[in-house]
Amino acid sequence: MNAPTFALENIQTNEQWSLDQFINHKLMITFWASWCPDSQKDLKQKQALYESTNSDEVKMITINVTGRERGGDINKFLEENHITFPVLADDGTKTYDAYRCMGVPTTVLLNEHHEIIATYHDKSTFMDIMKGLSTLLR
Repeated sequence: MNAPTFALENIQTNEQWSLDQFINHKLMITFWASWCPDSQKDLKQKQALYESTNSDEVKMITINVTGRERGGDINKFLEENHITFPVLADDGTKTYDAYRCMGVPTTVLLNEHHEIIATYHDKSTFMDIMKGLSTLLR
């Protein structure tokens, strides 16, 4: 299945980012909300992965599901948690819904043709995601 396209604002830079920017790149997209303990744990693990991975092999972005947030300052959350990978702001739950997410965090892996090769919902482990990522990188 082809990944739904999106054009969303990068929270850190206020620039518009779109799926089209990643043509010919493999991509890991993580949907999250700041209040969710599973999202918080997942983001810390993804940050460590981001710092230790070759970004030419796979691009990592996250999408804050603004329609599932409960208020609070997202920039402060990112700063306090030392999040440095790109964070985009969903338009409510528009992108989240387009990717058929059922909870947060949800991680979606796309191949270089932007076909969805795997989706990991909130009950998936980080190791499950790593196994899928290793398949994607072959």
